[in-house]
Amino acid sequence: MTLSRSLKGSIALVTGAGSGMGKATAEILAAEGAHVAVTDYDAASAQAVADGITAAGGSAVAWAFDVSDKDRIKAVVAEVAERFGGLDIVINNAGISAFCPIDDEDHYDLIWDRAVNVLLTSHQRIIRAALPHLRRSKAARIVNIASTEALGATNRDSPYAAAKAGVTGLTRALAVELGREGITVNCICPGPIHTGMTSNVPDADKQTFAKRRTAMGRYGAPEEVAHMTVSLCLPAASYITGVTIPVDGGLMARNA
Repeated sequence: MTLSRSLKGSIALVTGAGSGMGKATAEILAAEGAHVAVTDYDAASAQAVADGITAAGGSAVAWAFDVSDKDRIKAVVAEVAERFGGLDIVINNAGISAFCPIDDEDHYDLIWDRAVNVLLTSHQRIIRAALPHLRRSKAARIVNIASTEALGATNRDSPYAAAKAGVTGLTRALAVELGREGITVNCICPGPIHTGMTSNVPDADKQTFAKRRTAMGRYGAPEEVAHMTVSLCLPAASYITGVTIPVDGGLMARNA
């Protein structure tokens, strides 16, 4: 049995691809020969990434994409499929920070609703919009990006942790539902990574946390997450589905 490790000609949609892990994922997919829909809330960032990929010899088109807008989801997915002639890979990467004390009566409900909408509801809406196209693919792949906060929470992050835990549950359920069709659904849980969402954390605090909590004693790079994400998109990854993979430098493995 020969299984391909080539993504040449595959068509991928990556949300939150204007920076951080999404940007790294889009760039690696393109370097492997995929046509990439670079989507982001920030249109200028998405365009810059797409331009960089094109300048490097890859294939990419940018879309402005607010994943909390259900009508925009349908439009973007349809436009991507029309532009490239189909869709093989969906990577739900777009995210926001969502920290709030449970007893904050003025803000908690707003932050909760925003977190669930962006971090969880958008995933199922994008997948549902993409399904007709994925069902025509010979190697359909869905990768949802959650967080180690889905596996062990941080103080005052219940909206974020709950939404990310929902992503892991959604991943398992859809893997079971879509498995007979050959569509794989997997989840990545990044740990402490150098991204825009962590850029406001002082470097000294990052070093202290990483040395105390991770086996490797450091923060990770976006590319280290992106390579695992892309690995799950390979045609050869055809018997991996329903799994949640921490990419966390050993954070979840360490007791003390």
